Amino acid sequence: MATTLKAGSIDGVMSEHPPSREHLISILQDVQELEGYLSRDSINRISEYLHLPTSKIYGVATFYNQFKLTKPGKIQIQVCRGTACHVKGSLNLLDSLKLLLGVEVGGTTKDGMFTLETVACLGGCSIAPVITANGRFFGRLDKKRLEELVEKFRAAGEVAE
Repeated sequence: MATTLKAGSIDGVMSEHPPSREHLISILQDVQELEGYLSRDSINRISEYLHLPTSKIYGVATFYNQFKLTKPGKIQIQVCRGTACHVKGSLNLLDSLKLLLGVEVGGTTKDGMFTLETVACLGGCSIAPVITANGRFFGRLDKKRLEELVEKFRAAGEVAE
């Protein structure tokens, strides 16, 4: 990130960028880093700052999959669906997680604790199948180990092993 986010607010983030359309993606990235996602309020404020219609901002935010328009859970679980992980059973892990968490891919649990996502590849092929939880890698998983991890996360309220 080019900015320091010292201000700790959306207005602070925007003040670190000139009010020009060419800075839209940088502003969106910095606001998402600050808030964890792009709220309706933040998009409206960016719209006012850049003098762009909110539809244009939503268009950019929905085009790039790096942007989230809904608040993610406290623990974000990503299931690798790359070839090595697929061969080693990541689809079964994904199905188990859907049942354990009670959400579909892209969903967040009602308590706001977990968000479930899939990714094309996490680069952990040698320890397939792999998931990440808030960026921490967990590999060579089976259903039993996965269930244990989710219960530990739930009990701790954070990613713990």
